[in-house]
Amino acid sequence: MRARTPLLAAALLFAGALARNSLDQWIDATALPPLISETSVEIRDRQGEMLRVYTVDDGRWRLAVDLAEVDPRYLEMLLAYEDKRFYRHVGVDFRAMLRAAGQALRHGRVVSGSSTLTMQVARLLEESGTGQWAGKLRQIRLALALERRLTKRQILTLYLTHAPYGGNIEGIRAATLSWFGKEPTRLTPAEAALLVALPQSPEARRPDRHPRSARAARDRVLARMTGTGTLPKPEAQAALFDPVPAQRRHFPSLAPHLSDRARALAPAQGRHHLTLDAALQSRLETLARTALRDLPPSLSLAIIVADHARGEILGAVGSASYASGGPHQSFVDMTTALRSPGSTLKPLIYALGFDRGLAHPQTLIADRPVAFGRYAPQNFDGQFRGEVTVAEALRQSLNIPVVLLLDEIGPAHLMSAMRRSGMRPALPGDTPGLAVGLGGVGLSLIDLTRLYAMLAQGGQSVPLSWRMGDTPATPSRQIISRAAAWQVGHILASLAPPPGAPPGRLAYKTGTSYGHRDAWAVGYDGQHVIGVWIGRPNGTPVPGAFGGDLAAPLLFEAYQRLDSAPVPLPPPPPETLLLATANLPQPLRRFTGRDAAFAPAPNAPKLIFPPDGARLTLDGAGLPVKLRDGTPPFTLLANGAPVATGLRQHELTVPGLTKGFSELAVIDAKGRAARVSVRLD
Repeated sequence: MRARTPLLAAALLFAGALARNSLDQWIDATALPPLISETSVEIRDRQGEMLRVYTVDDGRWRLAVDLAEVDPRYLEMLLAYEDKRFYRHVGVDFRAMLRAAGQALRHGRVVSGSSTLTMQVARLLEESGTGQWAGKLRQIRLALALERRLTKRQILTLYLTHAPYGGNIEGIRAATLSWFGKEPTRLTPAEAALLVALPQSPEARRPDRHPRSARAARDRVLARMTGTGTLPKPEAQAALFDPVPAQRRHFPSLAPHLSDRARALAPAQGRHHLTLDAALQSRLETLARTALRDLPPSLSLAIIVADHARGEILGAVGSASYASGGPHQSFVDMTTALRSPGSTLKPLIYALGFDRGLAHPQTLIADRPVAFGRYAPQNFDGQFRGEVTVAEALRQSLNIPVVLLLDEIGPAHLMSAMRRSGMRPALPGDTPGLAVGLGGVGLSLIDLTRLYAMLAQGGQSVPLSWRMGDTPATPSRQIISRAAAWQVGHILASLAPPPGAPPGRLAYKTGTSYGHRDAWAVGYDGQHVIGVWIGRPNGTPVPGAFGGDLAAPLLFEAYQRLDSAPVPLPPPPPETLLLATANLPQPLRRFTGRDAAFAPAPNAPKLIFPPDGARLTLDGAGLPVKLRDGTPPFTLLANGAPVATGLRQHELTVPGLTKGFSELAVIDAKGRAARVSVRLD
């Protein structure tokens, strides 16, 4: 007989259970499944907007929900359609069960269901079926137990967390984000009706695959709502014309690298709030993808945008795309990777020199060949400009003047200033040398952004944070004076923007590491600081890549993505010395260095070959010697004995030298001398 439906069988078995045991003992002995399930980790921005969502371990989208976050109209429609006596029954609606059994007996088939929301929760928690009598009996028992141990609000929350909505979507929040691209706080009648209908047959009614079935089910809900008085008839009729979603929407997937980092730092936390701005982050990621299309193959890039007044990172792009492989190695977060900073440390060196009274922006400094033992820095183009102002040396990013200044400051003091400003420099060796000033140190993009944020904040360190509520590990401190910071910023702001870049008073500096491996651009205005890196994550060279050509245009493009116009840089502090070269105090007019009184004159004779300390092999033809500067005629001595006098040429060969250590010396017509020691084999 077809009346022996699963529902009737369940009812009979339920009566048998009551006969064997008291109801209370039977219910109290029920073993409950876990009531707390894993939900998707959510990453949110500074305003609470969604940045990224992660699936749970089994690949489902299941987001935690609070009833206060759900549209009350939807809840009203859900209860009116699924379980109108939800707040009055004890987990099982016996009246509905008897009605369903009677209808089944009369019609010979199941006409209406009697499953309450609590019974559906029981089924969802245990992932049991609905058609077998044993499963139905278990749902009845579990529903009664749930009602005794949970509140109605908690049971409804469990339903809204676990109800299926097609595919791997579970819960009301995952459903509204996936089908409508929004939170369930406010829903249209058509949206609410579809969400009521979907859990009954989530696969057969998936709107992206079965739009007709989805629409029909939704319309039946709307019709029922008018009959119960839950929804006014005009609203229901208008909702019939709303389309059903044609496809699933992608969940937000912004800021993948920072999101992964936040999740790794607090894996048990379900919701993370970052200082990022979701709208800005989206624009920056779009910019990065667009820029990458115009770059040589296998290049990657990174961008950081921060509010240096608040010390908060507003946008962070670790790579142009995010994947587990590919030609751009986009899984590598290049905002934290250690790379050579090229010339981007020069502003700090000059600022330290200004603070120590070694130089002023209008101080004249020599750009000419120089050697520090075996280290002989060269300008990027191999040219020399003679005497230039310090400001011009920084604008042209000349190497020799900044190394002269760093030699007076001391590389260890530069390293100390970097660390005190929040940077984490990594040295190839234990002792810093002069090459540090030209990029001979490992720094990250976040390090350089901190450095330029410090310059923007009048020389005060800025501990940049990226998680809301984080307190700085170290307090802010004054690294350089306000005047020195302003002077450097004023010089950098006088640089012309890249060709085609929008005009704006932006203090910025570019840099290119040795071998064209890294192209940098970092800049700031009165509120924001932005850092840009372009290169290959594996550190291989990019022939012809320069920071000014590649990174600077992207820096200015990033500034265009901000919501506000550039904020003007501040005026000079009252203590700033604003004078021309001729009006400076005598010691500041020309850079000479502390040992100038003992140093040879710039045009004194020099032995440029062989270099001091060189080890050479004699070939029987004598030792070639090259001189520079000085006033002829010259006298050349080897181990204290004259070997040539009356010389007027600057190149000659010295015969007769024996193996071992030798000292060569040259004396010009004015009695000025230079000497080197060499080892001959």
